[in-house]
Amino acid sequence: MSQTVPYPQLLSPLDLGFTQLRNRVLMGSMHTGLEDKREHFPRLAEYFAARARGGVGLIVTGGFAPNIEGWLSPFGSRLASRAAARAHQPITDAVHREGGKIALQILHSGRYGYHPLIVAPSRIQSPITPFKPRALSAAGVERQIRAFARCASLAREAGYDGVEVMGSEGYFINQFLTTRTNQRTDRWGGSFDQRMQLPIEIISRVREAVGPDFIVIYRISILDLVPEGQSWEEVLALAEGVVAAGTTMLNSGIGWHEARIPTIATSVPRAAFADITGQLRHDLRTRGIKVPLCTTNRINTPQIAEQILASGQSDMVSLARPLLADAEFVNKAAANRAERINTCIACNQACLDHTFAGKLSSCLVNPQACHETELQLLPAVIKKRIAVVGAGPAGLSAASALAERGHEVVLFESANEIGGQFNLAKRIPGKEEFHETLRYFHYRLLDTGVTLRLGRRMTADELLQENFDEYVLATGVVPRDPQIPGQDHQKVVSYLDVLERRVTVGARVAVLGAGGIGFDVATFLAELDDSAPTDSARMKIQQWRQAWGVVSPREARGGVAGVRPAMPTAAREIVLMQRKRSKLGAGLGKTTGWIHRTALKMQGVQMWSGIEYRRIDDAGLWFTRGGELECLAVDHVVLCTGQEPLRELEASLRASGARVYLIGGADEAAELDAKRAIRQGTELASQL
Repeated sequence: MSQTVPYPQLLSPLDLGFTQLRNRVLMGSMHTGLEDKREHFPRLAEYFAARARGGVGLIVTGGFAPNIEGWLSPFGSRLASRAAARAHQPITDAVHREGGKIALQILHSGRYGYHPLIVAPSRIQSPITPFKPRALSAAGVERQIRAFARCASLAREAGYDGVEVMGSEGYFINQFLTTRTNQRTDRWGGSFDQRMQLPIEIISRVREAVGPDFIVIYRISILDLVPEGQSWEEVLALAEGVVAAGTTMLNSGIGWHEARIPTIATSVPRAAFADITGQLRHDLRTRGIKVPLCTTNRINTPQIAEQILASGQSDMVSLARPLLADAEFVNKAAANRAERINTCIACNQACLDHTFAGKLSSCLVNPQACHETELQLLPAVIKKRIAVVGAGPAGLSAASALAERGHEVVLFESANEIGGQFNLAKRIPGKEEFHETLRYFHYRLLDTGVTLRLGRRMTADELLQENFDEYVLATGVVPRDPQIPGQDHQKVVSYLDVLERRVTVGARVAVLGAGGIGFDVATFLAELDDSAPTDSARMKIQQWRQAWGVVSPREARGGVAGVRPAMPTAAREIVLMQRKRSKLGAGLGKTTGWIHRTALKMQGVQMWSGIEYRRIDDAGLWFTRGGELECLAVDHVVLCTGQEPLRELEASLRASGARVYLIGGADEAAELDAKRAIRQGTELASQL
């Protein structure tokens, strides 16, 4: 390719022999919930079509079970009949009209299924489902293999360009590969040579069913991250076996769902596992096997993707959530406009958290994801002049979306920069990705023509003098008064004082309030030196692995066997406490809350619940716990005891007869919900 092309590795085509992919971007499989009901298939078709239009080389759908036993949940996504295949044709047609290619993922849940019909190699219950699986007979194993092959054949009939056989993340096939879940003594158990016969037989039958000119991807677990996981030699042997059986491409999978090590959260360094895919690629080529490999997990910018490909660590990169965040990711990269990409911040709040709660997925930074057919920003019929007050997440989304529709928008912000509470979030170790969201909105305001006025707190009279047609108040929140006797003591500071570095916090600290802000403040204070210069990405990956006890699979089975985490001890003595008797951080994200709790515990942060605050004085914080009065001698008490909406402009504006709308924290202050704030801003803009 020409040297003038941005990201020449990422944007170069990939020849698979019988077909060619237009670039090296694979849209990784994500279960959105749209797969589960045929009535949602028109929405699913537009969702995929938008990504194909955005330039993706190959799309992989969310997982479809090959039979009822493989369901993720009752009546969930399944492809097992010709009638079902016909229902998929509008999806494949929509992608092909946009010049894209699409593969259907065949996912058998095994013991991970959330229903009573689940099956597995052995009768061993998963820690993430209440149902105990039925152990398959030899004939039952054969039925599952036939179901995979039939599903692949139906996918071809439905117009798909290929299938991905899910052999990773601890699902059905993965369960046959390790002794922790496979205790069989027949031909499907025992030695690894026998245990790996299931995926080899599945790939062989799938290839036989679909013919030679059909993409067959095998999602291979290269790092199980569970005890008794696969050894590196076993991973290599399996890779060699499935390639010989007919695999077109290997896609790397990282970690079982039951692993207690984060793999895709925002605190995981970018491209944290690409080097392991690189090890597999190198070792396979040493054996003369040149199958294309795809790497995955925490790759969210074209720069990172280009570096991975240029270094020879993989032949493709899998971007899943980054394509939720921005369907135009590839097109923007190709146009050398990467700064305009709406970057995935790996928060999981609207994607994975929704999936595990049984809701339709979307994206915190892009609420139009999976809602392309109903949340549209169409040109306004009547153009209006609109004031948006507050340039936090809600105000930024509302102002830019309103301007995109053609309205004249003026965005007011009392601070000297945009961002609101995101300017606090970006300072938390592990949440640096919030910088990317603010960069994106900076350019979006420019591109949509929003007039931005910074550094002045507007009064209602000043706003009314400018004769706007509508007023959108996104003025955010103020800290709630906890009404603790002695809270005006010099030891007492707010979370704003801490995160904005207005105070130097002492060695012994009590953090009051264990919601999202309390956890963020505790994480911030636990850092040894939060002002230290950032190390290289490679060093960050090494430090992160050491902290969580992850090693190369060459060193230990599954990358964890016998390895102890080595999280740095907190720089201060920190006690995180709350009045509620419930688990601390109960309101944190379903897929990330455990990470925050585990990290702080490993750093030595104490967590207390059921606390009644009595007073604060020179001696420290007085409180009762279990009826006993105690005093905690601390240098500082940090108040993270909730927030209240800031609505100082509302009454005067409404009294004048102005049309006023409240969004974000100004509407509801609970947990400073950025997901709700950005969605509200976008939804309101679509309606005005």
